[in-house]
Amino acid sequence: MLSRRRKPERKAGNASRGSGQPNSLFGEILDWMLAPLLFLWPISIIVTHNVADNIANQPYDRALADSTRALARMVELVDGEVAVNFPAPPRALFRADQDDTLYYQVAVQDGEVVVGDAEIPPLALPEHVLPDEVLFRDEVIHGEEVRIAYQFVPPRTQDDARMVLVQVAETRNKRTDLASRVVTGVLLPQFAIIPLAVVLVWVGLSRGIAPLSRLQALIRRRRPTDLSPIRPASVPEEVRPLIVAFNDMMSRLEVNLQAQQRFIADAAHQMRTPLTGLRMQTDLALLETDPEQQRASLRQIAESADRASHLINQLLSLARAEASFEKIYAVERVDLEAIVREVAQDLFPRALAKSIDLGVEGSGHPLPVDGNPVLLREMIKNLMDNAIKYTPRGGSVTTRTRHAGAPILEVEDTGIGIPEADRERVFERFFRVLGSGADGSGLGLPIVQEIAELHRATVSLNPNPAGQGTIAQVVFPRSQPPTPPPDASAGFIGHG
Repeated sequence: MLSRRRKPERKAGNASRGSGQPNSLFGEILDWMLAPLLFLWPISIIVTHNVADNIANQPYDRALADSTRALARMVELVDGEVAVNFPAPPRALFRADQDDTLYYQVAVQDGEVVVGDAEIPPLALPEHVLPDEVLFRDEVIHGEEVRIAYQFVPPRTQDDARMVLVQVAETRNKRTDLASRVVTGVLLPQFAIIPLAVVLVWVGLSRGIAPLSRLQALIRRRRPTDLSPIRPASVPEEVRPLIVAFNDMMSRLEVNLQAQQRFIADAAHQMRTPLTGLRMQTDLALLETDPEQQRASLRQIAESADRASHLINQLLSLARAEASFEKIYAVERVDLEAIVREVAQDLFPRALAKSIDLGVEGSGHPLPVDGNPVLLREMIKNLMDNAIKYTPRGGSVTTRTRHAGAPILEVEDTGIGIPEADRERVFERFFRVLGSGADGSGLGLPIVQEIAELHRATVSLNPNPAGQGTIAQVVFPRSQPPTPPPDASAGFIGHG
């Protein structure tokens, strides 16, 4: 099918894979397997770091909570005042080590520090207080992050309504160090696992696409003339639909090649006949001494040359129609009636020489169709030429165009007609109706059918209702009826 030629579109990023450049199936699969892995690796590092922080907090939080409960048990009320009964010096109980600094504080509800370090930030009394419940929070003391465990000690007598806040804080150096060791212990093996995974993926993909390489080698080993199908059972299941489609394409290609070979053989046979006749007539003309006989031989040679030229032109037309790909022939909106009038003017001398009444009927305004003007002109010329050739002297040939839901072209003649049994066979190459009495190559109607199919049109041959001759009809794809210009006539008929 013909299609409109489109201008190439320029897109940004011509170097991208989507611009029609070849890409690698191996590379595509490798990218889609490794890209998620490399994307998830930083996420796994963040998750591992959070898990390591939680793991590092647990043992140190338990120790910090024990120290807070021990300090809460030392709180006493002496003469209405809050006091802390230390069994030993406080710094001996809450001593710092080489890694972290330890702070402690006992304060009353209004924020007054009873004993301990005033650097620990105060805390407001919550709405609900559970006895012996130790809570945790994170703060900053002297520019260092600290972990604080605190507990509210309710009043032990009805006379004292003040709540006591007990807090123990510790810097996070040991926690950070433990979390770092956990993260390092988890991530270090990953640095070895990821390259190993890449290698294993590479090896796995190489073995996975090995059947494709074997299939490629199998196809390369074939002879150029070997178009036999590939057994789908011998290829992986994922590639099987591609091989089935490939076999179908090869089958169609083999049919086309066989048709071309038959066409070449038939064309060579058809060309051999007129060329042999030309040679024989030339030899006879050279042997003649009578000027009248030589003139008669020259007329025969001229007629044979005309027939050979006509045959060659039709062979070229058929070859051109068969090669009508969209990259060779562009489609455009053309006026079918205008082409008909042009062809009729070209063939008028031939019709006049046989005293044939050549007429054109139309609507008087353009009848647009989508097609290639060169091929459409060739199709119309062959239809009208056939009608003139097979119409006896004094007959008539009428070409009409109309729109009946779709553009329609008809060529009506009063010729010898086509027997019903031969109406399908006349579209075969080199087939000629016996007893027609006219010289022909048998290529006119095959050319018409080939061009019609390229334009998604249908061709049919019907007997002339007038009782003699044939009506060749070409129906194009359905389209909107043309809008006639305001001054267009209802129709016209021209005869010569």
